[in-house]
Amino acid sequence: MKDYLKLLKFVRPYIGRFSIATVCMAFSALFDGVSLAMLVPLTDKVLTNKKIIIPTKLPHPLSVLVDKVNNIEPAALLNYMAVGILALFFLKGLFAFLQAYLMSDIGQKVVRDIKAKLYAKIQTLSLDYFTNKRGGELISRITNDVKLVENAVSYGSTDLIYQTLQVIIFTSLTFFIYFKMALLTFILLPLISIPIIKVGKALRKLSKRSQEKMADTNSLLYETIIGTRIVKAFNMEDYEIEKFNRVNRDYYKISMKSIKRMLILNPVTEFLGCIAGVFVFFWGGGEVIAGRLSFGIFGLFLGSLLSMIRPFKKLSQVNSLNQQAMAASERIHEVLETNPTVVDKPAALELGGFKNDIIFEHVWFNYADNQVLKDINLNVKRGQMLAVVGPSGTGKTTLIDLIPRFYDPVRGRILIDGIEIKEVSLKSLRRQIGIVTQETILFNDTIRANIAYGKLASSQKEIEQAAVRRTRMNLSGICRRVMIQLSEIGG
Repeated sequence: MKDYLKLLKFVRPYIGRFSIATVCMAFSALFDGVSLAMLVPLTDKVLTNKKIIIPTKLPHPLSVLVDKVNNIEPAALLNYMAVGILALFFLKGLFAFLQAYLMSDIGQKVVRDIKAKLYAKIQTLSLDYFTNKRGGELISRITNDVKLVENAVSYGSTDLIYQTLQVIIFTSLTFFIYFKMALLTFILLPLISIPIIKVGKALRKLSKRSQEKMADTNSLLYETIIGTRIVKAFNMEDYEIEKFNRVNRDYYKISMKSIKRMLILNPVTEFLGCIAGVFVFFWGGGEVIAGRLSFGIFGLFLGSLLSMIRPFKKLSQVNSLNQQAMAASERIHEVLETNPTVVDKPAALELGGFKNDIIFEHVWFNYADNQVLKDINLNVKRGQMLAVVGPSGTGKTTLIDLIPRFYDPVRGRILIDGIEIKEVSLKSLRRQIGIVTQETILFNDTIRANIAYGKLASSQKEIEQAAVRRTRMNLSGICRRVMIQLSEIGG
């Protein structure tokens, strides 16, 4: 229950709309019961011209209504019913549309909000989080997991409320009509909840495994699409295809296990409901033959009982949806509740510029148990050019990543103009730093936006100058590489 309430927190901003939708569901479910009750005057008075006989003592308003109906001529009653049925189904359809529209709107808004929260949260997390998480897994949480939550909110919550109201209304009808028969019949109905609970528990575990496999699939797609040049360069297409097929088969197996358990609920709940229906059919039929119950009332009782089979089936499906959504909700909250490791201090200073030097004082850093930097001491003056060289994996990139505080050192400190960088705000620190990465990354935007990235207010002239400088740097680098290769050949 705690996990389900946590899931419903996403609906809290739209509690007003949710309440209106619930009222619409209540009216729609009520009209379902009234439309079924219309069978009584139709069969007992209009078609057979016999009195309605109810063995249970009804409350005063209902008993007065039954007496009035018994005293109306069949032809007149048929006219009243024709108008009443039209009005009834119009109102029922109107409320059904309103509740479906409102719940769908809430579901879409919840999806929009969760995606926005997840994306905003991901942007605030420190770089070490992305070192330990795969890109495809995070994409899966924003797409696949959020979709499962939408299903629970849009369809699961709707059916949970609407079908529960239907069960209450049809149950009330059976108790009003024949209390003893209803009481004995409902002793059988708790049997229906047993398979629902057992299957629900299994589905939650399977759903979590299914979502993890979906994340594996997304990660594999993401990695191989981004790294397609490497795959082709090393002739690894067949290897990657087999790896994808293996993950895809695992996902298929888990999905089919979930589907099998969801599908088996329908025939099981229907059969258990049928047992109760057969019991009522034999008992109620004897009462009609004995004249203690009118045929219309017996039809209403049996119809009410059988009408509960569909809500119970729907509720079993709702339980399946909710179990899947709660597993997805856990994974979503895992991201939302993660705190960044690199944050601003309270009342952090604003770094106005860079004037003198950058100093590393006894800086140590490690990734988990893997030590990368050990007692680093540096003093780089403004205008000085420093080249850090060494084999791959010795910590060159990590050393540079410490300056904009992508990571914080485990020991030691870094100072800019005598101020420790932990004392200044991240935004003001990173505004002073320009980074040229090893990999060229272009965002899905205009060339202008890519060049001006990080300084969107740049003028057209500044953007053109930056493009020219970058082109010259690239050409210079190419010429140097060609000259080195030629000298090696000549040497």
